[in-house]
Amino acid sequence: MVWFGIGSDYNLRMANGDEQHMTCMEVWGGSQLTERGVQMGGLDAWVYSKPYGNAGRGGDVYYASSCATGRISRLLLADVSGHGDAVASTAGDLRKLMRRYVNYLDQTQFVRSMNQQFVTLSAQGTFATALATTFFAPTRLFTICNAGHPRPLLYRAESKQWSILEMAHSEDRSAQNIPLGIIDLADYEQFDVELEVGDLVLCYTDALIESKNSDGEFIGEAGLLEIVMGLDLQPGEALIKGLLGKIAERHEKNLSEDDVTVMLLRASERRPRNRLQDKFGAMGRMLGSLVRAIDPRAERPPMPDFNLANIGGAIIPRLGKRWRPVRPLQANRPPRHSLP
Repeated sequence: MVWFGIGSDYNLRMANGDEQHMTCMEVWGGSQLTERGVQMGGLDAWVYSKPYGNAGRGGDVYYASSCATGRISRLLLADVSGHGDAVASTAGDLRKLMRRYVNYLDQTQFVRSMNQQFVTLSAQGTFATALATTFFAPTRLFTICNAGHPRPLLYRAESKQWSILEMAHSEDRSAQNIPLGIIDLADYEQFDVELEVGDLVLCYTDALIESKNSDGEFIGEAGLLEIVMGLDLQPGEALIKGLLGKIAERHEKNLSEDDVTVMLLRASERRPRNRLQDKFGAMGRMLGSLVRAIDPRAERPPMPDFNLANIGGAIIPRLGKRWRPVRPLQANRPPRHSLP
């Protein structure tokens, strides 16, 4: 483990290639200090998270999960209002939801359940912005739901260009993607992009865009995009270190007055790895959850959603390639606001 001094009040700690392979039905993450890489079927992820000050846990919550077959990878990045024990409790509840929907291919119900949970907590003044994403290895489709969170950045390996990843405009504005817990929406909008090998998706919390330039003005989305475009493409942890270093250089208080979290994703050629021991482990966890579910107060078992691509594709792989979410928006439309 290495410490890097950045700015006058901020220390950035990064790991030396500390990565783990996600196993069947595993959920990893939390709200504590971390710098770790995880490998999933067709997707690599690096997460750096530092709570404000010297707190053990912060308001930024991050999770990654892999389904029983290794084909569905889900990642969540949320910025929850508040700090301390209240956020730790909320982070625990989000982990339960990640476990419950770990085998769902369509993340709609997962997002709906998160919002309902935060609506319940709204009486305590708790809400959250969030990015919920799902990657399905057989089709390489990456589904994004943005609930009031800063928009991710997308790097296309073929064109070697960065852009802001956002949903194309839709005539149907019945579901606005406001923060979780504000109102009880029936559904949140989602959109899909296809990730090719080498493509990157950079997710982050608002500490990055609310950092300041030397003139005291906020960096903002455009400034963050400009910084990223000037970085050398390096392995995930090095790219994150370089990005935060450039931001910290611009103002002495940058990245020192809030929780800071960066999640970098890279599409890979790796196929889902289903070792026999992992399959038996996933089966055991499933059976255990079914037994515990006899108690109505227990967590609900992680059953899959029943669609052809998810259930049939686990048996006949080519059926998985039929997955195309039904949405009112066109998938794979080029994102706007890219800079030359």
